[in-house]
Amino acid sequence: MGIRRYKPTTPGRRGASVSDFAELTPGVKPEKTLLVPKRRKGGRNNQGVITARHRGGGHKRAYRLIDFRRNKDGVPARVHSIEYDPNRSARIALLHYVDGEKRYILAPNGLKQGAELMSGPEAPPAVGNCLPLRNIPMGMTIHNIELQPGRGGVLCRSAGTAAD
Repeated sequence: MGIRRYKPTTPGRRGASVSDFAELTPGVKPEKTLLVPKRRKGGRNNQGVITARHRGGGHKRAYRLIDFRRNKDGVPARVHSIEYDPNRSARIALLHYVDGEKRYILAPNGLKQGAELMSGPEAPPAVGNCLPLRNIPMGMTIHNIELQPGRGGVLCRSAGTAAD
């Protein structure tokens, strides 16, 4: 993820920076089958009473169903696109599996469109592949770590986070 820094033309612009979105695949819409509606709370409880003031508004969001388990072992997948997710700081990648299934995953740093990915213990230790910790060499940077096998990744899921 590249960072675009603004020149200090005003006191408010001094030190300001935004993502340049250069890593996103241009002209790609989200996969409709992997979108679900997301209801906004706006600081209200189950009775509709405001319990946290000054909340709400903003642009409407749809939730992208992310595969945190990566349990499709032995089936190769190709990265179709790298996309923006309004619900998290990390980018997501749309995978097209050989059997026709489509899934979103958290996109690791260095993942490119068209890359071939695998899951399971027989997968090689490469960027984007998912394999058990015992099969990962020491010192390799990893993300989306499961605490209990089969429960899905819970550690290092935000943008820029990793474990060695």
